[in-house]
Amino acid sequence: MGKRDYYEVLGVSRNATKDEIKKAYRKQALKYHPDKNPGDKKAEENFKEAAEAYEVLSNDEKRSRYDRFGHAGMSGASGGFGGGGMTVEDIFSSFGDIFGDAFGGFGGFSTGRKSRRVNKGTNLRVKVKLNLNEISSGTEKKIKVNKYDTCTACGGTGAADAGSLSNCQTCHGTGHVTRVTNTMLGQMQTTSVCPACGGDGKTITRKCPSCYGEGIVQKEEIIKINIPAGVARGMQMTLSGKGNAARRGGANGDLLVVIEEDEHPELIREGNDLIYNLFISVPDAILGTNVEIPTVDNNVKIKIEPGTQPGRILRLRGKGLPEVNGYGRGDLLVNVNVWIPKNMTREEAKVIEKLKESQSFIPRPDKNDKGFFERMRGYFE
Repeated sequence: MGKRDYYEVLGVSRNATKDEIKKAYRKQALKYHPDKNPGDKKAEENFKEAAEAYEVLSNDEKRSRYDRFGHAGMSGASGGFGGGGMTVEDIFSSFGDIFGDAFGGFGGFSTGRKSRRVNKGTNLRVKVKLNLNEISSGTEKKIKVNKYDTCTACGGTGAADAGSLSNCQTCHGTGHVTRVTNTMLGQMQTTSVCPACGGDGKTITRKCPSCYGEGIVQKEEIIKINIPAGVARGMQMTLSGKGNAARRGGANGDLLVVIEEDEHPELIREGNDLIYNLFISVPDAILGTNVEIPTVDNNVKIKIEPGTQPGRILRLRGKGLPEVNGYGRGDLLVNVNVWIPKNMTREEAKVIEKLKESQSFIPRPDKNDKGFFERMRGYFE
């Protein structure tokens, strides 16, 4: 079953304002909050689904791309939180301020403790170049990416062994410290990232020799990218969780895939339509002919009717590129050009001079002169 429409998930219209989207997300998030639905897996999935929808629709760039291309425009497989392995804690870390004081004062769990800061790895950006055949049918690409991955020696903790990792004594594992200051208006409470552990909530007495306490190591990875048919130059796909790993645990960054196109030697792309410039001779334009033209998949034969005028556009329906969302397909537009030779032999010039004397070559909108083409055929045979 495919993903639900993000606007449907939040229950807003497609022209909803940012404020309306934020209010709708808060309503959904509070309805399916884990504290309110303990042990309810369906509610947890709805909670994550709402966060994924809000993450896209609250971002102008992502929302614009989603409006144009739908879910296919967000990623090759998934976009946002839903498919990237984000936890409930990650959602609280990103959007916790939206919940206000409804649950524990910071969008965390009802214990009242502030959730530990969640590290997030940085995003990676790669460019993938496609030809028209690949764009027409969709394709799978394998790319080699240099990235930071979780250290297998320590499991991402950064510690040499389990005994070398313990809760920070300053923040007691929360990653935050709270200070109370007496002012003329009374006591003021402030919370900040723990200076001792940097918000990790853990301290390391002996660092992992493989990653030197960072919890991540650099490596090469081959990543498969499923690219849907109909993508366009400049379109960006997001593969959630395929970017750099976060140091000492947390959520991976994303892999941003930017689409580029190889120019076709004969076809010109215009949206989902393709344009082919066909050149025919003067005799072929007058008498008509059959010609073979290229399409994305193969060559096809078309008929040039007698008396075809320069600049005429022939439309081959459905021979263009597909819509990225899978609905409809563009056309192939054949732009007919009549080739006028610059150099002629003396015999050829005599034929043209003879044609000039013919009344049939006086420009006039005479569409019923069926005998004209038979008379002309004698000049070129």
